[in-house]
Amino acid sequence: MTKDKTNVLLFIDEDQHPIAELETPIVFDFDTSKLTDGEHTLKIVSKSPAGREGIRKIKFIVKNGPSISIEGLKEDDIVEGSFPLMINAYDKGNQKSFVIEGSETPQTIPVWMWVIIILIAGWSAYYLITYFDGFPY
Repeated sequence: MTKDKTNVLLFIDEDQHPIAELETPIVFDFDTSKLTDGEHTLKIVSKSPAGREGIRKIKFIVKNGPSISIEGLKEDDIVEGSFPLMINAYDKGNQKSFVIEGSETPQTIPVWMWVIIILIAGWSAYYLITYFDGFPY
């Protein structure tokens, strides 16, 4: 590396070996596919030609694995006995083609939707009965 440019070292989490040593300015293609899902820290250490050093840490979350959705249990729920869970996991694929199968999670119809459907059906039945009640045959 040349002596007239600032160098940067990139570290992941607490690793002692940098993933890259670069001269600035640089555009770096940061590949997270080899990192585990979860919280990580990118530590950037810069070294100026004058010998001064700067450090910056950036926390980020990696989510490369399949998405997991669950219905029937929420965070901090209090439960007892047995109850049904609907679990689905699907991957993003290769990002070059869209795969429909398995990429959507089926969900149950919420209670409020059932109430609206019953109200509309009841109102429709009432309307038809009262409309045709005086209809001459």
